[in-house]
Amino acid sequence: GLYDCIAPYSYSIIRFIAGAILVYHGYGKLFGGIIQNVADHVVAPMGLPAPLAWAYFLGLLEFAGGIALAIGFLTRPIALMLTVEFIIITFWHSSNGYSFSSPKGGFEYPLVLLILYAAIFFRGGGRVSVDKMIGKEF
Repeated sequence: GLYDCIAPYSYSIIRFIAGAILVYHGYGKLFGGIIQNVADHVVAPMGLPAPLAWAYFLGLLEFAGGIALAIGFLTRPIALMLTVEFIIITFWHSSNGYSFSSPKGGFEYPLVLLILYAAIFFRGGGRVSVDKMIGKEF
């Protein structure tokens, strides 16, 4: 009974949560006053040029991209960009150990999200998505 009526929507629920979980992080970067901190302490140590521009890009990807992923719009391109972001985050945190609760955070949580975004990239929007509604899987 219960399983049969929820099962067809389980992937859409997973995709929604995978996108929604990032909206808060992107919002903080874009509107919470931490963008310069992200540029100085996250992006710049990676050696990327124009760290502030990269920080804004990441904030936009996490905020708008998280919303788009949650509703299943441009699902594959967004999931691909998030997969690349989380490859970098996972390796960046790998020197801190496995447990995300360790000082400076380990790689367990970013690794779960990396695998989730990669799986969403290969699966697409699914049955309950804007992509499906408009008949275009990107």
